[in-house]
Amino acid sequence: IVIEESVFVYRNKYYQQIIGGAMGSPFTLTLANIFMWKWEKESICKELHSLELYGRYIDDIFFTWNDTKENLEQVLEKLNNHHPNIKLEYKIGQSLPFLDVLLTNNNGTLSTSVYRKPAAEPYVVPFTSDHPQHIFRNIIRTALLRAIRYSSTFEAFNVERRNIRLMLLYNGYPSTYINKEFHAFFDQFNLYDSYSSILPMIQHENQFNAIHNKIAPTPTHKQTLTASDIALSQIPDNEYENLMQVQATNPTATNKNKKKKLKRLLFLHTIHEKRLISLKRDIHKIYNSTFYDTTVNGVQLIVGNRNNPKAKTEFIRKKRPHDSLRRHDFKPSK
Repeated sequence: IVIEESVFVYRNKYYQQIIGGAMGSPFTLTLANIFMWKWEKESICKELHSLELYGRYIDDIFFTWNDTKENLEQVLEKLNNHHPNIKLEYKIGQSLPFLDVLLTNNNGTLSTSVYRKPAAEPYVVPFTSDHPQHIFRNIIRTALLRAIRYSSTFEAFNVERRNIRLMLLYNGYPSTYINKEFHAFFDQFNLYDSYSSILPMIQHENQFNAIHNKIAPTPTHKQTLTASDIALSQIPDNEYENLMQVQATNPTATNKNKKKKLKRLLFLHTIHEKRLISLKRDIHKIYNSTFYDTTVNGVQLIVGNRNNPKAKTEFIRKKRPHDSLRRHDFKPSK
């Protein structure tokens, strides 16, 4: 169904995909991983020695090779002929990018750093844009986390830290704001007095190694979700059904308390606008003055922000409306 029955409509014509899967389909990624797993098991894994490093993310592959370059090229050409739908585009060298990580062979020692594409522009959300403050904080925090996680040496981290600062300055972030967020990020590790230096930075390699060793093994949010899905998929069907029945018939005390707590909360979301920065405070003030000493006074008001609509969601429509597909005004293709 997924491979041979994918159809779409374009300019009043029906098209059927005959090779591959539709982009964006959840099942396409699963099939691609199954296909690549079988391909690598039957072909590439047989060519590698047991002491080599090998990694794959969907269709991006990285591996080490301790033989001659000529033999490696012969192996790659052999892999290119293994399946008609698999054609490899490869690079060989002492330093190569894999996704957004740059891997380098320094005289037999593998080092890593953040990889930036040469044509990539240093753009992030400008500081002057009309976004809530937590968006700007998350941009800095994510960049620093990636720098620590991907940098295997203190020197590589310092290079990326300078790149992050320049990128933020280029996009209008004030130096005082950058310093404050850098301090707030490093303060959580309690490694040094954050106000002991003018510039917020890790002072020496021991501090960097301590933070790196703490962050690197920590799974990302996506990795945690993937591990949870794998664990659920390995539960036998009968045990899984019993587990679902227990959860459905015996709600825990935590869920009861959560529902009870939600009954005493009132959520209000508004579109964020910088000119209305005091709107939250004003709403709370009006709410408290209006419902003070009433039965509603015990209900807690929580005012949140909705992000402004993105151009992507405004201009791209993923699915055609169902009513347009039911109309019979299509002309047969010639």
